[in-house]
Amino acid sequence: MTPPYTPAAMSSTVPAPRAVRAAPAKKRAAPPSRTNDPERTMADILAVATREFAEKGLAGARIDDIADAMRTSKRMIYYYFGSKEGLYVAVLEGAYGRMRAIEADLHLDDLAPEPALRRLVGFTVDYQLANPDFIRLVMNENMYRGEYLKQSALIQQLNVPAIDGLRRVYERGVATGAFRAGIDPVDLHMSISALSVFNVANRHTFALIFRRDLESPAAQAARRDSIVEMVVRFVRA
Repeated sequence: MTPPYTPAAMSSTVPAPRAVRAAPAKKRAAPPSRTNDPERTMADILAVATREFAEKGLAGARIDDIADAMRTSKRMIYYYFGSKEGLYVAVLEGAYGRMRAIEADLHLDDLAPEPALRRLVGFTVDYQLANPDFIRLVMNENMYRGEYLKQSALIQQLNVPAIDGLRRVYERGVATGAFRAGIDPVDLHMSISALSVFNVANRHTFALIFRRDLESPAAQAARRDSIVEMVVRFVRA
């Protein structure tokens, strides 16, 4: 039987939540039904909760609505995640973890530095565009000044591979003369993220103010190419 989930408990590859052992002082009651596949149950709860928190934020999301959407009980959710806040932190970990797991499969080390950088930037733009819930979750957590993300011991180790991968690409580029020296990989990662996030977070207001169609495939492809080119030209020697 899988004991209750607490933040910072996911595997290092595809960050699926796992549970942290409960204190042995009290024997917990068995979870209410649906215990034949606890990992699947937890994944289903996280999928529904991700939509709920992305749409309504932490303050507006309700455990009742998540339970109703799953046709389960609040007790089941609390059994696995402990609290609404615990579920929210697990959702944040999962959101970051999914992106980082895909990044790890880009095989950047197999490419020359500039094509590798182009692939990474293009992937980031595409992923953010295809996953607006991720953007909403990050924006919501920034409104709390990272208060809940601080509770996760996992979140920083999730992001280490992303910086390491970009650093390897950049350092190979500097060594071959393709990239200029003196760029901080974390700062470069921030710039890539900023361009990719703005592309999603502000597209509705930007399109309205400047009367641009930013939803068409042609407009999205043109914006993607522009972001990739900006980053490469910034880094290029």
